[in-house]
Parts: sequence; C-alpha cells; structure tokens
Amino acid sequence: MAFLSAANRSFLRAVSHLLYANPFLPEMVTFERQALRAEMIEEDPLWSASVSDPDRVRANTWLIMKRLSPLVKTLRASLAHGEAANPNDLTLYEDGLLYYFYYKHYQQLVQATFHSKARDKDRWAFYRDYCDEWKFYFELSNVTFPSGHQARHTFACYFQIVRAFHHIFDQIIGNSGPAARLRASVWQSLFTHDIRRYRRTLFGRMSEFATLITGPSGTGKELVARSIAMSRYVPFDENKLAFEEDPPSLFFPINIAALPGTLVESELFGHKRGSFTGAVQDKRGWLEACPPLGAVFLDEIGDLDLAIQVKLLRVIETRSFQAVGEGSAQLHKFEGKLIAATNQNLERAIRKRTFREDLYYRLCSDQIATPSLRRQMDESPGVLKDLILFMARRVAGSEGNLLAEEALAWVETNLGADYAWPGNYRELEQCVRNILIRKDYQPQRVPAARAKKDDLFSSAREGTMTANELLIRYCTLVYGQTGSYEETARRLEIDRRTVKAKVDEGELRRLETTAN
Repeated sequence: MAFLSAANRSFLRAVSHLLYANPFLPEMVTFERQALRAEMIEEDPLWSASVSDPDRVRANTWLIMKRLSPLVKTLRASLAHGEAANPNDLTLYEDGLLYYFYYKHYQQLVQATFHSKARDKDRWAFYRDYCDEWKFYFELSNVTFPSGHQARHTFACYFQIVRAFHHIFDQIIGNSGPAARLRASVWQSLFTHDIRRYRRTLFGRMSEFATLITGPSGTGKELVARSIAMSRYVPFDENKLAFEEDPPSLFFPINIAALPGTLVESELFGHKRGSFTGAVQDKRGWLEACPPLGAVFLDEIGDLDLAIQVKLLRVIETRSFQAVGEGSAQLHKFEGKLIAATNQNLERAIRKRTFREDLYYRLCSDQIATPSLRRQMDESPGVLKDLILFMARRVAGSEGNLLAEEALAWVETNLGADYAWPGNYRELEQCVRNILIRKDYQPQRVPAARAKKDDLFSSAREGTMTANELLIRYCTLVYGQTGSYEETARRLEIDRRTVKAKVDEGELRRLETTAN
C-alpha cells in the first residue's frame, strides 16, 4: 500500500499550495476549492477586513483542519511503524504538518503577540508544548525528512506571519481590486514571491533590499511602511523563551518635508558636538539607533537635498556612514532596512536633476504603489460605504453606525459619486470628522487648476485644436495629475509609449505653475 492514497495526495498538494500562497491573492480560493471540493464554502476572494465580520481566519481553513488533523496522526503512525514513503510524498506530509501546526497554535500566537501583558517566559510558555509535539511528528528515528525544518526557526516564521497578516489586514482596508492588490504587494515585499526560498535563506537578508513606496498624498504610504517594519523576521531565543526584539520598537520614521535640510541630516546620520550652531552635544541619528532588525522610514524622499542624497547612496552601497562633523576615519554601520516613500514622480525629478538617478535605482529594487481613493471607487463603487463605516467607527465609537449613515447620505447629496477625493483617505476621514462636528464639509478647491482644465475643454468645444494638439494637452494634463505614465495610459486607455511621446514638458511646467 502506498504511503499516500491518490485522494490524500491531492488534498495535501492543495494544502501545500495554500501554505505558501499569498493570502491576499485570488489564487487562495482556487487552492481551497482543490482541497475541499464539494465541501467548499464560497467566500469573497478579496480577503479584507469587513465591518460586519472582522474574523481573520476564513471558514474554509477550519474545514481543512478538520480533515487534516486526523490525517497527519494516521500518517505519522504509518511512518513510525516502518512504512516507506518517497521524498515527494514526505514533502507533502511536511507541508501538511506545517499548516496543521500553524493553525493549531494560531489562537495562542495571536494572544501572546497582541493581547498578553505577561512576562516573556509566561507569554511564550506554550512553546514547550509546541516543541514536544514537534518532536513527536518530526523527529522519528527511522525517517529523514527532505526539508530539514527546525522547530525554533519555524516558530519565528509563524510569529512573523501572524504579525504580517494582522498589520496588512487591519491597516490596509478596502474591499476593492486596487486595495487587494496593495495588500498582496505588501505581503510579497515581506516574504518575496517564493516563501519557500524566503524560509530557507532570505529571512535573514531582507534588510539588504530597500523598499520604495509611491502614491498620491493621503493614500496610506506610512501605514504600508509601518506594516513592513513591524512585520520583519525576529529570531526566537529558546533559552530565554523570548523573541530577540520587540517589533513595535523597530520603526524609525523621518518626515523629510517637515524638517530643514540640516536637521534631516542630523536626524538621519547624527552629529558631533560643535559641528554646527546649536550642536551642544553628540547626537545619535536614526541610522545608528536602528538595530539590524529595525527599519528607517524616509517619508517624502523626493524632497531630500542632493548633498544628503549622496550620503544616503553611500549608506545603501556600503552600509556605512559618518555623523555630521565626524572625521573620515570614524565609520558607523547601518544593518537595518531602509524604506522610502514619495508622492512625487521621481522619473521627472531625475530629468530636472533634483533627484539622483543612481539613488533611485538603489531604492527601487522593491516597489509598492498605493492606489488613490478615486481609483478604488472607479473599480469598486461600493467601497466608499465600507470605508466611511470603518472611519466612523474609529472616530465615534458606539455611535459609528449612525455617523456612517449620516456621512454617506451627506456625501451622496453634496459631493456626488464623481467627486475626485484629491486628499484620498486622509480627506475622507476629515470629511467624516467634519460631519460629526458640524454636519458639513467644505472640500478644498483648486480653482486655478480647474480653470486650466476648462480652457482645454473650451478650446476643444470651439474646434480650434487639431486632434494631435488635443491629445498632447490632454495627456499632459492627466500626467500632471497622476505623475505616472502607466496610470495616465490606463485612464486614457492608450499605450504607455504614446503617453510618453505626447507629454509636453513646457505645458507641464505651465500647469504646475498655475496650480501653485
């Protein structure tokens, strides 16, 4: 008799796919269906926080566990009694065990990670039971498993997965295609597209890859950065029954646009006493304060002075830096992860020579784009109601449902379905707050930009432009709003190369001057 029957092999293969799948991609539903077949409960493929059902575990997961739990016990008994299994079947069994261990201990992991106030040794005491069960399944005298999983490392991976899912699921909200793709993109930024490889080797090397987050203002770029920083791999110390770092203390944000250039340099690199007026004592910068498992977040990196860009480039290339006013022989090491964000078009900034091209290419090994609220609504109109309810509950507590009804009715009556929401999620939250206090919201208007747009439409109506001139002006106008050739091409439903050829730099500068 074979170690795995055809039915069990098919089931475990689907479980293996689920184990390593990106949970925020629709492929998860495909693998659930392969595992459960007729028992499958149809759920929304866009797995997001729901105001009506905030559960983070899909119902199908527990159906899979109901079948998996007795199966792994039976297979373990077969192996213990000397039944032979080929390496491929053993690998499927291993993956089934990893899935089983994660969800069996899921509630304990969540409780210890987010809710327990006990000391570390008490908080993670269940690790001992976890290890005993691990030995029972994985340490059989007559079996050598192909993948060589270790209890401690796997426990640390489980801890990371719980945190990553929590931050992505709770912070990046919206039941729309763009929001779902953003959640999937953040997950991939943490674990790469191949979580097997990540588990084997990359878990200790992700600080070598900078992450660049782009998108309009108010679209949650800092939430994305915080999710990444607080969801990194942290080793577990078996002797102390504690993790080596506390994830909430590993995020070091700097808003470049909010500080003068000299202060940005000091905050980032630190300074020596007397290096400039007001430097009355030595100061450690974020790069020095950040531990190897931490992350420094540079918000609005497009505003960074060119001189500081040169120093930052050196940090990325050599992982070393000097404090302001420090001698050339004194070098500090930066071993953490660098995350940067901007709402600017860095390609345009490079052409204007306000941003270094070599720094851009060092930053963009991992890129994440945050979608605008308008883009979410265009693809999924119902998302506005869900987002308003989330925000209303956050600002009004038990009165949130009533406030949401009031805010949605006000928006529909006064702004309409076509309102652009130029301030994105930040503007929507302020709208909800304004309605809570005054039952009114006055959006910021930009009449100059509107007038320029009206000039374009007036010229088109009067028939005074050729088709090529109209395309040039319209491509330039939309590109000026989006800052992206790809997004402009998507909106206009034309090829990206056509957009790039038609954008007029002179007209673009005039639009920017008018808007300012």
